[in-house]
Amino acid sequence: MTATNPSPVPVDHRSEQRLSESGLRYRLVDMDDAADGEAFLRADARGFLDEEPTDAQVEQMRATMRLRRNIGVFDEAAGAWPVATVNSWVTPLTVPGGEIGMWAISSVTVAGTHRRRGIARSLLEGELRAAHASGAALAGLTASEATIYSRYGFGAAVPVARFTVDTARAGWTAASPTEGRVLYIDKQTLADDLEHLHETSRAVRSGQVAGWRGRWLRMAGLASGDKDAAAVRGVRFTDAEGVVQGAMAYTLSELPGAFRSEMRIRSLITTSDEALRALWQFVVQHDLVTKASVDLRPVDDPLPWLVADQRAVTAETHDHGWLRVLDVEGALTARTYSASLDVVMRVTDPLGFAEGGWRVRIDAEGQCSVDETDADHDISLGVVELSALYAGGVPATQLAAAGRIDGDAAAVAAFSAAFRTQPAPHLGIWY
Repeated sequence: MTATNPSPVPVDHRSEQRLSESGLRYRLVDMDDAADGEAFLRADARGFLDEEPTDAQVEQMRATMRLRRNIGVFDEAAGAWPVATVNSWVTPLTVPGGEIGMWAISSVTVAGTHRRRGIARSLLEGELRAAHASGAALAGLTASEATIYSRYGFGAAVPVARFTVDTARAGWTAASPTEGRVLYIDKQTLADDLEHLHETSRAVRSGQVAGWRGRWLRMAGLASGDKDAAAVRGVRFTDAEGVVQGAMAYTLSELPGAFRSEMRIRSLITTSDEALRALWQFVVQHDLVTKASVDLRPVDDPLPWLVADQRAVTAETHDHGWLRVLDVEGALTARTYSASLDVVMRVTDPLGFAEGGWRVRIDAEGQCSVDETDADHDISLGVVELSALYAGGVPATQLAAAGRIDGDAAAVAAFSAAFRTQPAPHLGIWY
């Protein structure tokens, strides 16, 4: 499945009406119209507190945004720029046993001059209604703020790890690859490698989504206006047959007064354990580097077990991929499961999409069937919790211990065992 543009889907009428009553216009933005597209992109940059984009950056971003459904909220008194933005597209999301089309939501901004007027609510609820009307069973996003999206039913479903490595202290204890090699590559090759490796590897872990060309150009230091572009370097790992199995984009910055540098890894993607070990060894043993940092790594990354001193590796787990179930049957039957199950769950959903009683049956092969039912439930949970469980990275038993799921302990344990997956879910990009 490839990413598709849902631009034919019209704006949500309820949000359009609500905003109109406040004197605001809610409409699709035409990225093929230079002025309309530029106004959206400059407002988007302002909303994320970015520097004013150059004309070259605007043109480069328009190339990406043409593949998305872009919406602006306009206030005639505020000029041509929208006072709020959002965009969306349909992308494949990897789930255990396959993938599902997910309504991806991005570029959610509201100008500081227009806060607390219900604009964000109209944007998010409008996106969810549009997604549901189009037949999407699931929506997703990555969040710059962690306290906003649960009110719309999103759950933090795909945690990731941020690593900081004291390379002067860590030492290397793992076996070095006996075949294959790590070599420097130019930036264009780096962008191509990252793109190819991501598309090859994303089927391995639940939670991954398809990338886009602009993403890899940026990681490789080829995006217009990137202040760190000149510092970007790249390496790749090839196996004994010359097949590329890993690539890494990184920068080096000198530490004050130390004649040593910090390595900041922008992207690290591999398709084999050997490639991952080889690139981590390159990092840990790099000359004149005493610190390395990287974000968006899987929580089960083997790095702590590759070094002699695990205390030299600091790992911080944080939320990253947020999911929102819109169609219980469509979402749950799209993935496979790790254990059999027969349970009735009661789901509460303030927006109504997932509300109801559902009998979930999973056979010995991990295939699922879902039927709406009025029978007494074994467990009850909100759509936030169901969404958090969906990718297989959050145990139901953990949510139950937090008071987020109610029900018989045995039913919760069985539910947890069925939904969990290995390897751990992962989302290696922002979107």
